[in-house]
Amino acid sequence: MTHEPRTPNNLQCLIAGGLAGMAVDTALFPLDTIKTRLQAKGGFLASGGFRGIYAGLSSAVIGSSPGAAMFFLTYEKVKATAERRVAKEYQPAVHMLAASVGEIAACMVRVPTEVIKQRLQTKHHPSLGKAVRGTYQAEGILGFYRGYLTTVVREIPFTCIQFPIYEYMKVWYARRQGRPIQAWEAAVCGSIAGGFAAAVTTPLDVVKTRVMLSMKGMEAHMQYSGIGNTLVRIAREEGFKALFSGVVPRTIWISIGGFVFLGSYEKVKAVMMEHDILSS
Repeated sequence: MTHEPRTPNNLQCLIAGGLAGMAVDTALFPLDTIKTRLQAKGGFLASGGFRGIYAGLSSAVIGSSPGAAMFFLTYEKVKATAERRVAKEYQPAVHMLAASVGEIAACMVRVPTEVIKQRLQTKHHPSLGKAVRGTYQAEGILGFYRGYLTTVVREIPFTCIQFPIYEYMKVWYARRQGRPIQAWEAAVCGSIAGGFAAAVTTPLDVVKTRVMLSMKGMEAHMQYSGIGNTLVRIAREEGFKALFSGVVPRTIWISIGGFVFLGSYEKVKAVMMEHDILSS
């Protein structure tokens, strides 16, 4: 017996995605800070060590809900539209497309808060207000989008690995059990898929961190620009191992985060759809 999932409406996607994003970003923020400091040019101790582990949390909270909401709204709509037009054997490609478009949309919201968050995490600025003013004064509006392309280039491979695995595992397990998958089971699928994708794409995350932490006026050896150039420079100056800086906290963070993020999303979405909350 097969179970065809209902498609949530726009408002349900926004609310479920927003709540899921805030839940994971606030709960696992210390792991994100450790990962960022390990990836910074100066290294973990020079970037703050274990001190001020919640620096930048305010910026993360501001961006987490709208960024996650934008991703899931776009993802669900692109997936639902494409699934009706593409044969079942090509469904993994549908999930890759939907996740990629979702990330491009979400990064428009996420990148400015990510830039400020990482600069606070690495002690570039002492407060949220000073980080915003300092970034604007040094680089203008475009300074808030430093690393946008790098972030998109990181997120697309990540989601192209994570979401096909996630969607396949959900379908496989539901068929095996003969019933729709429960939220906690979807969370386990998300944890496995996310952890694997996180480990594989760590070099792109290191590049994204270095580019975002670069600012005009910094010493030349601290500035980075361009994806390929940054990859080659890190490998040449610091060794290939440096491209996997922070891989352990990143993998743990996204494994746990995948459980919380996708589990929360599936649960909130299921509850709203079951009770016709905000249904159109």
